[in-house]
Amino acid sequence: MRRTALLAASAALVAGVLAWPADAAPSSFVHPGVTVSKGQLDFTRSKVNSGAQPWKGAFDRMMASKYADLNRTPEPRAVVECGSYSNPNHGCTDEREDAIAAYTQALAWYITRDERHARKAIELMDAWSAVIRDHTNSNAPLQTGWAGSSWPKAAEIIKYTYTGTWANSGRFATMLRDVYLPEVINGSNSNGNWELSMMEAAVGISVFLEDKASYNRAMAKFRTRTAAYVYLASDGELPKTVPSQNLNTREKIVKYWQGQTTFVDGLSQETCRDFTHTGYGLSAVSHVAETSRIQGQDLYGTDVGERLRHGLGFHAKYQLGAAAPGWLCGGSLKLGLGPVSEVGHNALANRLGHTMTNTETLTVRGRPAGSNNLFVAWETLSHGDNPA
Repeated sequence: MRRTALLAASAALVAGVLAWPADAAPSSFVHPGVTVSKGQLDFTRSKVNSGAQPWKGAFDRMMASKYADLNRTPEPRAVVECGSYSNPNHGCTDEREDAIAAYTQALAWYITRDERHARKAIELMDAWSAVIRDHTNSNAPLQTGWAGSSWPKAAEIIKYTYTGTWANSGRFATMLRDVYLPEVINGSNSNGNWELSMMEAAVGISVFLEDKASYNRAMAKFRTRTAAYVYLASDGELPKTVPSQNLNTREKIVKYWQGQTTFVDGLSQETCRDFTHTGYGLSAVSHVAETSRIQGQDLYGTDVGERLRHGLGFHAKYQLGAAAPGWLCGGSLKLGLGPVSEVGHNALANRLGHTMTNTETLTVRGRPAGSNNLFVAWETLSHGDNPA
């Protein structure tokens, strides 16, 4: 009886471990740990310093960009107002690009150890944390998601690797907690790229703030939205949905999927809108999955990884020039996927060994990947063929 009880207890313990959610906050957060880890940064630095390609070319492209300019002047404002398609644009571009610049300067610091870049990153972060109070108008949630995805990537590198001082790091954390997180944490019922970018920001901010409750909340929304954004045949006849959207009939689902009636592995909710917005969504999926992996809960082995793998492969095929069949978006596609495949390709093809021929071809053809000037930047440099 004692042996039976012991075996039962052991089985229960194992079951409990196996049932532990793959997207739960870690017991202690890893830093730097938003999209890029210290191991990845060290690998990148060693490759750049040895002149190896494609990393040296990627570094040179980054350093030649406006974002690496040591003379850059931040343009903060108290209220950033962004309407649909950034019209009106009152600080929208300035905010996004200053955030990308802060991340760029942080990367430049880590690779070169030139303290001027660290100080410039701090100057940019301090300028905004001293001023910004709100985001307004219809695009406020998406704008906050885009800028809020870049800020913590910069802050993580500076706070945890720069050997100098950052006196206002606490004020920056307060900015993320009070201005950015409340705008994104509740998600969105707009097109899926909105909520995915918002959850990318929420996850990254939660890591920097070491906020486990917000991390778990954002991850739960992310998992639901990812399942509703990229279709897998295992989903059934129709794509999964986000419950709060009440897409409870085939007609409603088809309308939300831009009129598409045939569903195949890798098709996205926005494929028939255009590949550019689809790329935003796939990029956010890869960024959150990468952050989760760094934090110790690997989502690449879950349906998140499968959806990302099929999503990248499906869209890469057509981005490379394959003709669209009549059943797909009426045979007409709006291409423009953007520089969004490096993170997912590295994780799924290089690390996990999946064959991703079309994604690999597109990724290599696009090297060195630059920035989409919204929230994606320098991913050949940070993730291209990076084993760390």
